[in-house]
Amino acid sequence: MEVAAPPQQTLPHRLEQQLSRWLPAAQQGEVLKLGLRNLYIVPTGFGWLWLGGGLLLQLVGIQTQTNGPLLLSFVMFALQLLSLHLTHGQLDGLEVRCAQPEPAFAGATAAYPLIVRVKTACEGLEWRLGPGAFHGVGSLGPGEHQMALAWTPQQRGWQRPGKLRLQTTAPLGLFVCWSRWQLPAGQLVYPAQNPGPVRQVPMADWREKTAAAGALAGDGSEEWQDLRPHRRGDSSSRMAWKLLAQGRGAQTKRFQDPRLEPSLLAPDPAVPREQALEHVCDRLCQLHRQGQSYGLALNGLQIAPDRGNSHRDRCLEALALCP
Repeated sequence: MEVAAPPQQTLPHRLEQQLSRWLPAAQQGEVLKLGLRNLYIVPTGFGWLWLGGGLLLQLVGIQTQTNGPLLLSFVMFALQLLSLHLTHGQLDGLEVRCAQPEPAFAGATAAYPLIVRVKTACEGLEWRLGPGAFHGVGSLGPGEHQMALAWTPQQRGWQRPGKLRLQTTAPLGLFVCWSRWQLPAGQLVYPAQNPGPVRQVPMADWREKTAAAGALAGDGSEEWQDLRPHRRGDSSSRMAWKLLAQGRGAQTKRFQDPRLEPSLLAPDPAVPREQALEHVCDRLCQLHRQGQSYGLALNGLQIAPDRGNSHRDRCLEALALCP
């Protein structure tokens, strides 16, 4: 059986990988400030060809004893030296810090926010996370810029995207200047939403509290209940126009939604742990979208049935950090 040979790597890529082994680990800290101590620069493939062309012109000029090739080679060397300083100056002084990442779901694209501060114009900025592909940022003017790195977390809990690499080849493409940074702030990742069976915990402990609390939703929209005096701000669609026409005053119709017993959700013990948490996460989000009340029972932790965005976020956080 034939084994495919590994792809051939170009000289610049091999040189860059070798330098990465010698360079110190990615910089730690809350803020990345680029400068002489953490910026690295090597010629690109085009830069090596440019240098080779200049050397070839030098040899031709020496052998033929003509000034034209020598002058052209000196111009090429001068441009390459100038490009070395200009490319390094694109990133010199640039500052990057993390903003507060919003929670995300495992398996879905998440946004990791960054704040980039530029002293002077920066051209051709690119970055990537880990071994992924580079994403072009383009030109940045002086000042602060808010950006977001797209990445896909695979596990729940507090996760970090990995090492960030910034680079640029501007303005002539003869050199590539780069730096690496270990992103310091973690991002809370909820379990993936995967439909499946969920265990319903008996609600005996909560029925008494639910009955004492009365209606959970107030005025509903399903079943007509009664009339009450019209108040400022009530919807005109609920106005009892027939009674108003009969001279019986302004009355507003009241409706009541069918009462649904709140659900206390728990992972199904017959399903693998991580998969069961994904099922609970999906059911929880469904109940939230439907406006129903629900609770959570998880490893001895019980969250009382409720509804609303803050309750949903509390339950999702408990799922994400569940041991």
